[in-house]
Amino acid sequence: MEDRFKNWEYPEIEENKPTKYNWVVRHVEKFKLGEKTDIGAFTYINACYGITIEDDVQIGSHCSIYSESTIDNKQGEVVLKKNCKIGSHSIVMPGVTIGENSIIGAFSFVTKDIPDNVVAHGIPAKIQRNL
Repeated sequence: MEDRFKNWEYPEIEENKPTKYNWVVRHVEKFKLGEKTDIGAFTYINACYGITIEDDVQIGSHCSIYSESTIDNKQGEVVLKKNCKIGSHSIVMPGVTIGENSIIGAFSFVTKDIPDNVVAHGIPAKIQRNL
């Protein structure tokens, strides 16, 4: 993994504007991004109530991460812990923490906290096994 991030640079993040990697953040002032992260193109991040992405996190393309849901009025900080991975086209809902080293399978809908060191997937995402 070190070679992959050898030339990693913190991306320029502006309100509602795609980064050079084509992902977008709303409420940039409440968004915290760790080092050596990989966020896929066309991912949408709504940080209205805070989103923290720790070091070495990977997020696939076309994901949505919400700290606010206007459909059911849920709100809360989202935390993606160190070295977790989220598969493409997944959705993370408000107030969710995804644990360190955990893997979320593609096309998952994460509505509850996921502990450290597990694989989870599905709609809603459920723990499938330990790592």
